[in-house]
Amino acid sequence: MNMELAFKIAGVILMILGPAHLYFYKYFDWEEESKKMSPLNGQIFLVHSFFISLVVLMMGILLFFYTQTLLVRSTLGKLVLLGLLIFWSCRLIIQLFFYDAKLWKGNPLYTFVHISFTFLWTYLVVILGHAYWQIYFK
Repeated sequence: MNMELAFKIAGVILMILGPAHLYFYKYFDWEEESKKMSPLNGQIFLVHSFFISLVVLMMGILLFFYTQTLLVRSTLGKLVLLGLLIFWSCRLIIQLFFYDAKLWKGNPLYTFVHISFTFLWTYLVVILGHAYWQIYFK
């Protein structure tokens, strides 16, 4: 698969995933859950959830609409690719080592989601890492 297509696929997925947080909000009943926290923590949780959604959407837009800009050797492209690579590498590590397996094992839906996101974060790390290597180290 060529890098441009790989970035566009990732972009579409992230542009869907960002707004999908609105569904997560309802599915996991974050409004009610946040009321169990102190008012400050509850509001911080909801605000951070919104901004995670926005950042994921913006990353998708960047990967989809500005693919060529990222795949051309430049100082800004290097910093953006490296930033995305670090971000998604951290997310993959968290997926693999932070979530307690008791939360998803035994529940077919949660197991499917856990495995799917593990593959998605791996895909992002691989394509971003490959692009970074090809552009800046070859």
